Amino acid sequence: MKLYFTTSIILFTTLVISSCSVIRQGEVGIKRRIGKLSPAVYHSGAVTFNPFTTKIIKISTQTENVEVNLDLPSKEGLTIKAQISILYHVKPEMAPYILQNIGLDYKRTVILSVFRSAASDVTARFMAKEMHTSQRSVIESEIKELMRKQLEHRGFEVEAVLLKSVTLPEGLSSAIQQRMEAEQQAQQMEFILERERKEAERKVIEAEGLRNAQKIISEGLNEFFIKWKSLEVFKELSKSPNTKIIVTDGKSPLLIDPN
Repeated sequence: MKLYFTTSIILFTTLVISSCSVIRQGEVGIKRRIGKLSPAVYHSGAVTFNPFTTKIIKISTQTENVEVNLDLPSKEGLTIKAQISILYHVKPEMAPYILQNIGLDYKRTVILSVFRSAASDVTARFMAKEMHTSQRSVIESEIKELMRKQLEHRGFEVEAVLLKSVTLPEGLSSAIQQRMEAEQQAQQMEFILERERKEAERKVIEAEGLRNAQKIISEGLNEFFIKWKSLEVFKELSKSPNTKIIVTDGKSPLLIDPN
């Protein structure tokens, strides 16, 4: 009797444990009962179910990072090797739809397939050199937008598409490097010319200022002004306590030191 009771407790405990599933943060759970999916989405916490007829399927809703090495076409027909990262996540409310219509292998069947198509469509509109320089962010944005349009209604949110590395054909890479160096030298020369031009303008302005100052001084040195200044000199000399002899014709003084 005691053995039967102990066995019953063990069976009951096992049944309780097997009929409870824990949904962790960053994932959702969907019940599949006798082959049919429930439309309800279960978030983090404990979920009870009948282990004989029902199963809890869990899907991650955290950000997924998929890195892809891909050969991409360019506008001029070249093949560009690129390493690209795709950041995306499953929309929690769309988890039942994904299970029903796509399955758990959605990364291979949908995400990568859509990405390859979108990346090729976008890069084929750009020159190879643009993927390596100024247009990289534009290419990333256009691939992301094209993927978003194709995946949004399927339950996926594309967060970012990142061109981590782009390898150009060797000859083209050298040509681009030479061109960039030439452009930098041209910009440096333009800076030097602009600096010299400003310095020349400064010297012209300075010379004009000196010329105007001399003109004003020369125009102000008339006979009346000179006589007036002479009177001021006589006045200041007369105030001096030292003995002086001033010889003048009334126009300009001549100071003689008696010592």
